[in-house]
Amino acid sequence: MGIKRKDNKYRKPKKPFDGKRIQEEKQILNKFGLKNKKEIWKAEFQINILKAKAKQIMNSDEEKKKNFVEKLKRKCFDINNVLDVLDLTKENWLERRLQTFVLKKGLAKTIKEARQLITHKKIIVGKRIVNIPSYFVTKDEENKIKLKEEKNG
Repeated sequence: MGIKRKDNKYRKPKKPFDGKRIQEEKQILNKFGLKNKKEIWKAEFQINILKAKAKQIMNSDEEKKKNFVEKLKRKCFDINNVLDVLDLTKENWLERRLQTFVLKKGLAKTIKEARQLITHKKIIVGKRIVNIPSYFVTKDEENKIKLKEEKNG
């Protein structure tokens, strides 16, 4: 038997055959061009972590609340206070993926093409080649996404 990870990256749904959830996940898969449902579960897990932190911080002093909100604003979530964090959804997280930004910037015609460009190392963020479609794009990296120039000859 293999070693079990302590720091899980995602959690599987409690009801594996819930028709409503399966339909919703299919729509999200197509909209964001994800490889599999595990990517949806990862996004949901990250959002749940943020929500749990927000619940902890709610009873803290104003300084902690302010720092938490500023940190999330740097990550480019549209929030003004700690309560807004509880309204975040997995779609908010998926919107911040590199794959989505490549499509939004018009570097690819389809979301699947955007994924392929990234995995084939054709996309540069800042001065680095990024080949991870789920790379989380921060506010200051948004304008630094571009296609790699091919050298002929």
